[in-house]
Amino acid sequence: MSAEDVAKAFTQHFYNMFDTNIEGLAGLFNETSMLTFEGQQHQGAVNIMTKLRGVGPVKHTVKSMDIQPSATPTAIIIFVTGMIQIGGDNPLHFCEMFQLVESGPGAYYVHNDVFRLNYGL
Repeated sequence: MSAEDVAKAFTQHFYNMFDTNIEGLAGLFNETSMLTFEGQQHQGAVNIMTKLRGVGPVKHTVKSMDIQPSATPTAIIIFVTGMIQIGGDNPLHFCEMFQLVESGPGAYYVHNDVFRLNYGL
C-alpha cells in the first residue's frame, strides 16, 4: 500500500472507531505512543485510552487530510482537519496530527497524536 492508501484507511478506521467503539482504538497505541490533547501530554496506551474515553460520546466529520513521509521510510505523517461534535453539543473545528510508524509488514501504530480544537474560526 502507498502512504496515501495507508493514511486514508487509518483515518477512516480511527474516526469510525472513536465515534462508535472507542475500545477499538486500543490496539493502535503502544507504550511509546504519545498523545498531546489540548496541550496535555499522555504517554502510553493505557493513559491515552483513559484520556480518549474521558472525552465522551463524539461524532467526527473529516474535512481535509494531508500526508507526508516522515524521517524514516517506515513512518507517515497525517494532518487532519474537520468538525467534532462532543456529547451532542454544537460542532467545533479541530485539527489532529498523527505519526504512524510501521510495526511489521503492512502494520502501523500511532507513535504521535496531537489534537487541538480550533476556536474563533
